Amino acid sequence: MDDFDAEKACDDRREETEMRWTRPLLIAGLWLAAPGAQAQLLPAPAAGALNGVGQIVPDTLDRLGGIVDQSGLDRLSPARLADRLAAARTARIDALLRQHGDAVELDDRREPARRGIILLTGADAAAIETLRAAGYGVVQVEAEGIDMAITRLTVPDGQSLARALRNVRKIAPQAQASADNLYFPSGAAAEGRSAALASHGSVGRGVAGLIDGGVAAHPALTSAIEQRGFVAGAPRASAHGTAVASLIGGNGSVKGAAPGTPLLVADVYGDDPAGGSSFAIVRALGWMAARGAKVVTISLVGPDNPLLAGAIRLVRDKGVMLVAAVGNDGPAAPPAYPASYPQVIAVTGVDGRGRLLPEAGRAAHVDFAAPGADMMAAGMAGGRDKVRGTSFAAPLVAGRLMAGGSVEALRREAKPGRGKGYGAGILCDTCRNMD
Repeated sequence: MDDFDAEKACDDRREETEMRWTRPLLIAGLWLAAPGAQAQLLPAPAAGALNGVGQIVPDTLDRLGGIVDQSGLDRLSPARLADRLAAARTARIDALLRQHGDAVELDDRREPARRGIILLTGADAAAIETLRAAGYGVVQVEAEGIDMAITRLTVPDGQSLARALRNVRKIAPQAQASADNLYFPSGAAAEGRSAALASHGSVGRGVAGLIDGGVAAHPALTSAIEQRGFVAGAPRASAHGTAVASLIGGNGSVKGAAPGTPLLVADVYGDDPAGGSSFAIVRALGWMAARGAKVVTISLVGPDNPLLAGAIRLVRDKGVMLVAAVGNDGPAAPPAYPASYPQVIAVTGVDGRGRLLPEAGRAAHVDFAAPGADMMAAGMAGGRDKVRGTSFAAPLVAGRLMAGGSVEALRREAKPGRGKGYGAGILCDTCRNMD
């Protein structure tokens, strides 16, 4: 057996082992939660719901953006809290794999990603031809507003994404190869089945941008809102996107941190079971940059991804200020992205008493805190709903950044927290819409 055959046999054994252990471990993680946690995390779908992608994907994302029994989290020990949050994340990923295994699989880091797709940057022509000869589908793609050459590879039939990534990195070691990783909402909003999209014409330059689900029409969203979809079935109104939008520019029954601010909305979820992917977010970032957005909010979390990291650097170089939530997987979880990139303003959440949310995740850095619980935001039915999570702190910071114009202005405005973990302090502490 030559070196190549030996290496291939090793890969085959590794892949077989991965498939044997990954799914049982994911399912076992469900049982780390307290009794009843499964039902709280993922209510049973209605009969026939799995037959229609549009019926389940956005609602599943809205439900799984949250965690179990949020009202009692501050009473859990750190160890129990870490277990509970780890179980919640495991359940979220397992739900996607069970329901949409034809569209989603795990990459070589056990992170969820779009099935059978590899994103490549920095590959030379010789490497591209070698990949093509090895059976990979090769398509050159561009992202509007970003000067980045991207090659989209389709994995050969019968080869897992994890194994394909290892192969591609051997063939093109000078390039950056990554899965099309998935990013999840970092907060729970009330479920909503369907609603009309907010549509108030086109917006100009210097506005606030939102990368999320689509935004529903709401009486508090009266300023110009322009929406564009970056996946199948988008733009489509979502509870999460609507709530986040109202906390930036709401003006009425829900008042945002910068009332009346026009919004550019990029829907990266739509009806796509692999929505919220890194490539969709990169394309959305490019659109925001091309349209001259001043501040962009991303209340989504996921793993480090080379393509996303590069796009964020390029967009920031164009003057776009980026704000992201640190997520809700708890302080023991790995750092969340995109909040952990140095070019991004990372935001954590506090409750009505000014305490850090026990479920708040961490990033490589935390810049500011803002309300993330004991608050209301716009609901899909036109009223107000309770929301919780760092998802809803990030738009408040983005709104204050729109109003103040600079990070320095935010630092002057911020109020001290109760210790470490608040960054420069708490912003918009009264922006709760509880009256």
